[in-house]
Amino acid sequence: MIGLNLVYLVAGTTFLAFAVLGASGRRWSNAAFHLLLAISLLLGDVIGDLGNGLLVLTLIAVAASGRMRARRTDDIVAVPPRGSWLFAPALIVPVTALIGTLVFKQIPSIIDPKQATLVALTVGVLFALATCYAWLRPAPAAPFREGLRLMDDIGWAAVLPQMLASLGAVFAISGVGEVVGGIAGQAIPQGSLIGAVIGYGLGMALFTMVMGNAFAAFPVMAAAIGLPLLVQAHGADPARVAAIGMLAGFCGTLMTPMAANFNLVPAALLDLKDRSGVIKAQIPTALPLLVFNILLLWLVIR
Repeated sequence: MIGLNLVYLVAGTTFLAFAVLGASGRRWSNAAFHLLLAISLLLGDVIGDLGNGLLVLTLIAVAASGRMRARRTDDIVAVPPRGSWLFAPALIVPVTALIGTLVFKQIPSIIDPKQATLVALTVGVLFALATCYAWLRPAPAAPFREGLRLMDDIGWAAVLPQMLASLGAVFAISGVGEVVGGIAGQAIPQGSLIGAVIGYGLGMALFTMVMGNAFAAFPVMAAAIGLPLLVQAHGADPARVAAIGMLAGFCGTLMTPMAANFNLVPAALLDLKDRSGVIKAQIPTALPLLVFNILLLWLVIR
């Protein structure tokens, strides 16, 4: 059955190509970083929990060494002018992902229904890549060289979402949610729906700002307020609580440097003088949106 095995194979092979290209350019730290990611994706099941743990520690050591370097701008591959049609391959990915998700769920004997979206997304990327090869006729390694240049510009922040999501799972398992729930229980008036909604929405935004990722904040806030106070005490729909809670968390993402891949990396890639410029530009949107999400959650529950 086709599922995450295809996703890991394609991603792992891509990072392996990045490692080979990095080594060929004597960028040893960058090559080691990408090779470790490739091993994790391709052989994660084989090396076991201990092996993956050691791999992550080594990955962090390479990233913290400060020896990873961005590529020079003269490494950019020139593309013949194609006008606005150059956006067509980028649009192939979401269109294929949408159609593929709907189709793949109808063939559970071939495609794992739980992973239909990720499989469709992977197929979309491969389809877009094949289209670019047939249309633009670049050198075989050109797409991977450009992908490597972007990854090198981003650097260690490329794995920040996965790291923070893992941190959220660790927090949930270690009982942080119960501790936060106890504090929230004392601060929120007994039986107050609006108090629970405000505490949940603000908590999602604040924890996201601290942890840098709404996926990391969700297990904590769901265990602290979402499940006990909104779902169990007030009978809220768990799907609505989860969806709107994540939207509230994303408002926090817009306002924190901890979300480096969203806020600091674009500033670096655009060479902005103010490294916090992206955050400052997003705050006027994030705050009203957070208020709206809190009101929306209150309206769908009451």
